[in-house]
Amino acid sequence: MIIEVPYGRTTQSAIVSDDFTVELIDPLQVDATADAPQLIQQALANLLGGVSWETFRGVKSVAIAINDKTRPVPHHLLLPPLLERLAALDIEDRNISFYIATGTHVSMPAGEFAAVLPENIFSRYRVISHDAAKLDSMVDLGKTTLGTRILTNAAYVNSALKIVVGNIEPHQFAGFSGGVKTAAIGLSGMETINHNHSLLLNPLSCLGGYETNPLRQDIEEIGKKIGIHVAINAILNQDREIVHVLAGDPVAVMQSGIPLSRQVCQVALPDKYDLVIASPGGHPKDINLYQSQKGFAHAAMVTKRGGSIILVAACPEGTGSRHYEEWMKGKTSYSEVIKSFCSSDFQIGPHKAYQIARDASKVHLYFCSEMDADLAHGLLLNPTVNLQTAVDLALQGAKRGLRIGVMTHASSTISLT
Repeated sequence: MIIEVPYGRTTQSAIVSDDFTVELIDPLQVDATADAPQLIQQALANLLGGVSWETFRGVKSVAIAINDKTRPVPHHLLLPPLLERLAALDIEDRNISFYIATGTHVSMPAGEFAAVLPENIFSRYRVISHDAAKLDSMVDLGKTTLGTRILTNAAYVNSALKIVVGNIEPHQFAGFSGGVKTAAIGLSGMETINHNHSLLLNPLSCLGGYETNPLRQDIEEIGKKIGIHVAINAILNQDREIVHVLAGDPVAVMQSGIPLSRQVCQVALPDKYDLVIASPGGHPKDINLYQSQKGFAHAAMVTKRGGSIILVAACPEGTGSRHYEEWMKGKTSYSEVIKSFCSSDFQIGPHKAYQIARDASKVHLYFCSEMDADLAHGLLLNPTVNLQTAVDLALQGAKRGLRIGVMTHASSTISLT
């Protein structure tokens, strides 16, 4: 049979012998809403958690945090109704600013704003791309219960109305994206993000966890300290179409949105697989290795120990982390990576090396991408020319009846076995 999975803006395919059992690891298809604009208007008109727009009538500063180009948020649908509502509150355009929440990603230059905002928005409103390394733009809000020092974007914090816009979907160690995370992580400083992400080493910081997830609850506390007023979150199906929209108090949005996200993203499986072919979901989920690793982590959860994973991720922008590349130089085994990482202070960037080594040390990894082969070899990724080559290598000498799982949207799928 022919297997086809998303790869960048295209696909990769391979032929698999009928001697093997191939199963699609995808949640049931959920239809998009028939009228997304109406659904968005309804969400904005019925804010959750007791929030009222009237509280902010005529304010002189509105800050809207949005995700960067690595997240497929439908800003073109979510933002126009929001801006109309702000205008109806007598808030002038010149008092509204957009903050691109890059987190530790590279700050986006103005020439890339079109990748996340419609032209009639970024040409009309003030747009600032956050830089986590720019300490003079930060304000210190103290520490969280778990010891995270909160350094975050001062201009955003000092705004009279603070809004976050994003998606609610599974996240490998924050449990779920969405809510305050866009600003709490996306607009914070390196020290804040570094300490928060160090909590991923706690086993409770896991895919699908929320109230018992220490890393996620640390994010919630950061968001509360920042004072975020309104979250506007979409839940998308696997075709990246809007299924649900929620708006209001960020915690209330998460509490209502997580069960809905599970309905869209969760699938129950009878057992783990011998081989998993995993695509993060195509662009922008596989824009670089930093993002694609999430799909690999989700695939590892449903792969037998000693089995194989083929990660099919275009990565046109390489690793997405120079620090990760520098840290990996000279390391020749997964055990060396794990030992080196765990014996030193937590570091953003190298944490991706640790996560990959943690999972790749239990399976056989094959990596199909556009990345330079020498670089991929140096990162211990075992690159292959294409998906067909990887499949042939993984199935060499395999017994008839071997079970193969295919994850076409691994980064946004919760698989339960």
